[in-house]
Amino acid sequence: MYFLQLHHIRAKENKEVNTEISKEDLECFDVSFDSSPANVIAMNAVVKNGICGSAMNSNAKAANQHAFSITVDSGDVCNQKKSGRCWMFASLNVMRLEVMKKLNIKNMELSQAYPLFYDKLERANYFLENIIDTLDLPLHDRVIDYLLSAPMGDGGQWDMFRSIVAKYGVVPQDLMPESESSSNTHDMDEYLTKKLREYAMTLRDADTEGNDMNALRELKDDMMDTIYRILCISLGKPPVKFTWETYDKDNKFIKIADITPTDFYNKYVGLDLDSLVTVINAPTKDKPYGRTFTVKYLGNVRGGKYPVKYLNLPMDELKKLTIAQLRDGQTVWFGSDCGQFSDKKGGYFTLDAMNVQTLLGTDFPMTKEERLDYGESLMTHAMVITGVDLDDNDKPIRWKVENSWGKEVGKDGYYVMSDAWFSEYAYQILLDRKYLSAEQSAQFDTDPIELQPWDPMGSLAL
Repeated sequence: MYFLQLHHIRAKENKEVNTEISKEDLECFDVSFDSSPANVIAMNAVVKNGICGSAMNSNAKAANQHAFSITVDSGDVCNQKKSGRCWMFASLNVMRLEVMKKLNIKNMELSQAYPLFYDKLERANYFLENIIDTLDLPLHDRVIDYLLSAPMGDGGQWDMFRSIVAKYGVVPQDLMPESESSSNTHDMDEYLTKKLREYAMTLRDADTEGNDMNALRELKDDMMDTIYRILCISLGKPPVKFTWETYDKDNKFIKIADITPTDFYNKYVGLDLDSLVTVINAPTKDKPYGRTFTVKYLGNVRGGKYPVKYLNLPMDELKKLTIAQLRDGQTVWFGSDCGQFSDKKGGYFTLDAMNVQTLLGTDFPMTKEERLDYGESLMTHAMVITGVDLDDNDKPIRWKVENSWGKEVGKDGYYVMSDAWFSEYAYQILLDRKYLSAEQSAQFDTDPIELQPWDPMGSLAL
């Protein structure tokens, strides 16, 4: 408001609006800054400690205690290290609980490197097929620019993960442990990206030169052979059949012999992939509640069983569905914008984690809808909700969150998420569709509206 008034006064004085920052503007800004001693105090604090370090709210811990009326035992916290595999870690953390229950195991991990291998392989094929499908578009068409912007990355969504699991299954971590390239994916992604952009050029040039589709397919086959080789060198060869030996809680020896990854999933995880669906909260005018959506060019498995699809519902419904699944002893995968008003070291996702408004002397009043429309927020990270604290009216107060950044942050890797923060910055949840109402289930079965590839609902969790 101050700056609007200031601009009005200057416009009257000068009678012409100056589009440049003038010397007079700078002098006026400086006088305004020095007029408040709080600005000087804030400047000294931020120069030394940074914005977030200076704005940290010491009362957040007391207001967001690690105590919950409903909790689900979820095992030890995992660590995705320097990779963008949160969506895989969160999904596998949900699935491993089933193995632990069935085999009476205290703790175990499913291999995160195994689905990473096949996601990279399938994603390369998905990219090349998209290039072939768009050969008629000019090089600098917005769609081509989008495809070339990030042909190989780590991020993903639930439907992409279940497509991988449906085709390739899962294996215990012992059978395909972490490697340097799975824990730190930067170099592998960089060289895969180089090859895929090169291959996009090769395919488009071959098409321009008049080669038919059979010739292009032969080129693509050779390209995929190279991609497979790079992945094997980087991550090791994934097991096709394996024997797994371990101990249960009572120190009883367990041996599972000569089993395939898909059979292992079916027998020891057993979650019905068909029933696990994604619900979103996208309160924008272009996405009416009760409708389903998909995103063009978003996916990894070409011809996979599970294209991206989600049902848009009000936030209160997402919370009710989440609580229902937690009450039944099942954790909930969810996607959020985790960098907003969060304390990584302390383990808090809460709007009062930092007093940034007071520190900087300005508010941040945009609504969830406005943030989505103007690119201020989107889903960036996937985690697992493992508990909730309810008030006397069964309304959520705070949520317990299992992160995948190791035990060194939060309380042994677990975070507290305030209910208000959940409302503002959570965008997706994964749940068994049995928790949907009859109306919601029918809505999920409708044909989805296709969103543009750059829509915020197409963002990838990292």
